[in-house]
Amino acid sequence: MIQQETMLDIADNSGVKTAQCIKVLGRTGVRTGKSTRPTASVGDIICVAIKKSLPTCQLNDKKVHKCVIIRTKCPLKRADGSYVRFDSNAAVMIDGDGNPIGTRIFGAVARELREKNYMKIISLASEVV
Repeated sequence: MIQQETMLDIADNSGVKTAQCIKVLGRTGVRTGKSTRPTASVGDIICVAIKKSLPTCQLNDKKVHKCVIIRTKCPLKRADGSYVRFDSNAAVMIDGDGNPIGTRIFGAVARELREKNYMKIISLASEVV
């Protein structure tokens, strides 16, 4: 569950190391109970601000960029009743067309990205869980 001001690890080789969520797009996960903040889960698109990057990074630190969430610490329930939880919150930087900016993706990727048609991210990942 990613919400505004959540820090994320960037799991590709675009040059960005960490980013901070500044907006959840699509208003997913809004409840009328305890929390009314929009939250994002695996496969959702968020807007981020770059916080730490390599000197050779091709992205501008002063601009807002879009990411797709690939891992969350919050457990993700699947249709068969099982739960999947990762050690860290991670995302992949994408361009305007939804294609990843980097050419490699580090770490495991959740299978739910296949249902949301991020096939390029699935093919670049080393492991799909």
